[in-house]
Amino acid sequence: MRDILLIAKREYLEQVKGKAFKLTTILIPVVFAGLIGVMTFATRNSGVGKHLAIASSDFYLASRVAGQIANDRDAQATVEVVSPATPEQHADLIRKVDQKQIDGFLWIDTSSPNNVKAKYESRSSGDFATESRLHSALNHALVANRLIARGIDTKDVDALTRTVDIDTMQIKNGQEVESSAMGTFWAAYAMALLLTFSVVMYGMNVGRSVIQEKTSRIFEVMLSTVKATDLLAGKLIGIGAVGLTQIAIWGVAGALFAGTALAQSLMTSGGVSIEISPLQIVLFAVYFLLGYLLYSTFFAGIAATCDTEQELQQYAPLAAVPVWLSFGMITFIMSNPNSIWSVAISLFPPCAPIAMFLRLASQFPPAWQIAASLGLLALSVAVVVWFTSRIYRVGILMYGKRATLPEILRWLRYS
Repeated sequence: MRDILLIAKREYLEQVKGKAFKLTTILIPVVFAGLIGVMTFATRNSGVGKHLAIASSDFYLASRVAGQIANDRDAQATVEVVSPATPEQHADLIRKVDQKQIDGFLWIDTSSPNNVKAKYESRSSGDFATESRLHSALNHALVANRLIARGIDTKDVDALTRTVDIDTMQIKNGQEVESSAMGTFWAAYAMALLLTFSVVMYGMNVGRSVIQEKTSRIFEVMLSTVKATDLLAGKLIGIGAVGLTQIAIWGVAGALFAGTALAQSLMTSGGVSIEISPLQIVLFAVYFLLGYLLYSTFFAGIAATCDTEQELQQYAPLAAVPVWLSFGMITFIMSNPNSIWSVAISLFPPCAPIAMFLRLASQFPPAWQIAASLGLLALSVAVVVWFTSRIYRVGILMYGKRATLPEILRWLRYS
């Protein structure tokens, strides 16, 4: 045990005193904040300030659609109505788009009242925000026109078709609690990203450390005094402690920033409230530790079979596939936390650290599922450690060629 702690201390101090630790501790939150800021700015300004034309033979329908777009303060659009819509007007609108006099136009074909057709033509084929606004405005205007055609007064139509904002509430233990779907999503997204990034980055650090010591032949000296399994255990504990230290620094910095007037102002202006319970923080730490142990042990085993860091980098993306898979399912898991797929992926050990935490953020799952997830994850860690320690004992002393699968199986029998 003393040897393990000495090796862990050496790994911890070596990493913490390095420039990479200091740079990543400062730069990673700055980069993340910058990315979120850019994404928020781009989302808010997507499809804003467009110059559009609404063309239809039905003047009232075109005017109502144009009014919907013009009254949308988020769109800040300039809208003109073209009616009647003739083939000559269509050619003229295409010319205006081509000469950048307008950004696009909505062509509404009302030749068949029961089968109204519409198409949006513009220079950009990926303007989803404008297309969504036009889709909503057209459907709203069609409903209004049909109600007016059935003799309902215009004022009554406006009252009947007025949109309503929806407040989001969450029911916890039979009680209504105010919640923010966007805030919950971003909190889960940020913590899942932190888990993903930390598990993969520190797992790779363990792999690189093994390769560096293997190529410098330091192992041959160290193995004369300590066991190979003690070396592996010390390396895992030391580098894992570095990860926890970095996350603790970010957590304290985040908590201090959240208490400032600037953070409160940003949250209030964005209509976002983020709540993370103490239990979620504890489970985050548990899932981080188990996820780190699983992947770093796996990376250490891969590194023991490689001869260079380039070889390790070739295998690393394949080893991290489960992490990126569960991260890519963030929207599905957050929207359907109790679906059979969400439950299955949150119980699958390589995906559990990310998937189960996303479910925790959306809707607290049954306690037995959390216990089963943690139990399976811990069991997987024990199995991977058992296999890796046997590969590690032989692999770190092998040089000159990449280990093949039959050779690795022989190493397991030797140990």
